[in-house]
Amino acid sequence: MYSTFIFDLDGTIIDSEMIGLSALQSTLKEQGIEKSLDELRFSLGIPGLTTLEVLNIADIPTTLETWMEKEKPLMRNVPIFEGMIDVVSQLPKTGIVTSQTIEEMNNSFYLLNIDHLFDSVVCASDTVKHKPHPEPLEKGIEQLGCSSHEAIFIGDSIYDMECAKSAGVDFGLALWGAKTIKGFQNADYILEHPKDILNLLHLNQ
Repeated sequence: MYSTFIFDLDGTIIDSEMIGLSALQSTLKEQGIEKSLDELRFSLGIPGLTTLEVLNIADIPTTLETWMEKEKPLMRNVPIFEGMIDVVSQLPKTGIVTSQTIEEMNNSFYLLNIDHLFDSVVCASDTVKHKPHPEPLEKGIEQLGCSSHEAIFIGDSIYDMECAKSAGVDFGLALWGAKTIKGFQNADYILEHPKDILNLLHLNQ
């Protein structure tokens, strides 16, 4: 059924979301802005620049730099979700579509030495528009040389699902990252553990 498996990165491949949220919360606190982690969860799945625009931050460049600097030492050792490497290594064709910029990727993903497992990587620096717009996923599909019907996008955020639906791609919810099915009624699959992805592969047989 699926020849191509495309993944979000944060909260899907790597367990990084609390790192990003905590670093953002600390950055805002230095500016006198008090936000709970729950209040900042909307930022999961969209670029940092977009997050700061939503928060109406006055000095976005400086704030973004501070946020990234707080993240950097923690992201160097970001954990990979248990079982994920084994699962990805069994898939026929794989890609990543992430809202991280290339700078963020260099400080996290590319230090993990798992990039060889993926045939395509699309980050926020590669497109003009970002999730939930379909452009990043469409670019990934183009690079992977498949049709939208041959691919499935696996992610943990509403933005991931909206991106998939807009691109005409089936969506699998990474429940290990999302922690809830609320708001994901339109997901094609609810995946409780990374190993559940292999059940989608078996649909091909």
